[in-house]
Amino acid sequence: MSQLSHFDNNTGAVRMVDVSDKPNTQRTARAHALVKLSPSVIGEIPKNPKGNPLEVARIAGISAAKRTSELIPLCHPLLLHSIDVQISLVEEGVNIETTVITTGPTGAEMEALTAASVAALTVYDMTKSLDKAIEISEIYLLEKTGGKSGTYRRPASL
Repeated sequence: MSQLSHFDNNTGAVRMVDVSDKPNTQRTARAHALVKLSPSVIGEIPKNPKGNPLEVARIAGISAAKRTSELIPLCHPLLLHSIDVQISLVEEGVNIETTVITTGPTGAEMEALTAASVAALTVYDMTKSLDKAIEISEIYLLEKTGGKSGTYRRPASL
């Protein structure tokens, strides 16, 4: 395993990685989250008096991706070219998939994961009055492209 990039092995201090010598390349990242809801909560979503939880969550995910460097201490601020948050009702609850595109010296994985996480938390917030047993799970990176490490796609078997 290679050394951790945010850890100075000589001093033991955490650090923000210097990306000034890295070339700008197009980078994409896709992430996933699942909000597990009971069938009764799923049935109430269209009637939610707070508004459409799925649309509010989509906007929250977009906003969160743009603010990732403010939330995750050692993330670089990125100029994001595109943020897409797709939210759909599924049998288990609410499925969330995010896609972030940028051109720069570092990837957008954290932005895609932050968007998925905050969208999931927003679904929770918008539906918590109906059920306290809501579960947020399956937050993971689906795919990333660009940069020195190239393409990663999560195996379907995981």
